[in-house]
Amino acid sequence: MTDELVKAEGLYRYYGPHCAVANLDLSLHRGEVLGLLGPNGAGKSSTLQMLTGNLAPSAGRIRINGEDLLDEPRKAKRHIGYLPEQPPLYRDLTVREYLRYCARLHAVPGREVQSAVDQACARCGLKTVSRRLIGHLSKGYQQRVGIAQAIIHRPAVIVLDEPTVGLDPLQIQEIRRLIQELASEHGVILSTHILPEVQSVCSRVQIVHHGRTVFSALLSELDRNASGAVLARFANPPAVEVLQQLEGVREVEVLADGHIRLVPHAKMALAEGIAEQAVAHGWRLQELLTEQANLERIFTDVVYHERNAATAPEATQEKALS
Repeated sequence: MTDELVKAEGLYRYYGPHCAVANLDLSLHRGEVLGLLGPNGAGKSSTLQMLTGNLAPSAGRIRINGEDLLDEPRKAKRHIGYLPEQPPLYRDLTVREYLRYCARLHAVPGREVQSAVDQACARCGLKTVSRRLIGHLSKGYQQRVGIAQAIIHRPAVIVLDEPTVGLDPLQIQEIRRLIQELASEHGVILSTHILPEVQSVCSRVQIVHHGRTVFSALLSELDRNASGAVLARFANPPAVEVLQQLEGVREVEVLADGHIRLVPHAKMALAEGIAEQAVAHGWRLQELLTEQANLERIFTDVVYHERNAATAPEATQEKALS
C-alpha cells in the first residue's frame, strides 16, 4: 500500500476530433478529499470515468494504489469505489439484498459478505432501513445506499459524482458528515457544482476548464492564491471607464453593496495607487479593503479568464473579417 492512492499523468480523451480532456494530471493521497470542479462541459465526467476504469484514455497513465489501471485493470479496480451521479440501485431489492449482491460483484469472500454488509450499513446510517425495499426509501437514504455499495469492499479510493444532487438541506448535511468520516480511512474524489460543499468537506480543490487544470490548491492555502483584488468605496465614485484606465487594473466590477471591485494584472498591488488617485481627483475614498479569498470568486475569476483567453483570437479574427 502507498500513501499516494491515485496518480494520473498526461490524460487525454478525444471524442472524434473533439478533445474533452487535455494533458490533465491528478493525484490523491490517503486522508484527502479532493473537490473536482468545473463548468458544464469542462471534462469532469470524462475524467472520472477514466479514473474509475469505465473509459479508456486516449493517452496518459493512471495508477490506483500502486496498480496500473491500464496494464492491470482488475487489480486496480479492486481499490476503487464509485458512486455515479445516477446511483446504480435495484429498487425492487431490499438494502441488505442489494449490498450482498454488490459485495459478491466486488469479490468479497463469502465468509466476509455478512460483516461487510453490516459495516457498510453502520457507516452509512442504514441499519434502521436495511430490510426495506430501496424503491420505498427517500432520496437521501437512496444516496446513502449508493455510497454503501461504493465502500462495501473497503476500497482505498472512493469517487463520488454529485452525491448531494436533489437532497434537502438536512440530507445534504448528513451526506457531508459521512464523506468527512470516510476520508479518515480512504481517499475521496468529489465532483460537484456546489461550491460551499467543496469548502465544507474538501481538503483540496482542482478546477478543470476545457479539459485542462486551471487551478489547484489546498483549501487552507486559498489566501495565497487569491486574485489580489481590492474592494473600494467612494463618496464621489468615478466612472468605471476611468478606473479601468488605472495602472495595473485588469477588471472593474460594481457590486450590489456599493463597493467597487478592482482586479489587478498578475497580482499587482493596487491599494496604494488607488488611494493616491482618489486624493488627486477628489473621489473621497471611504473604504479600501483587500478581498478575502473565496472559492466562488476564485472559480469565477479563473473560468472567466480562461474563457476570455480562449475567445480572444476568435474575436480578433471575426473583427478582421468584418
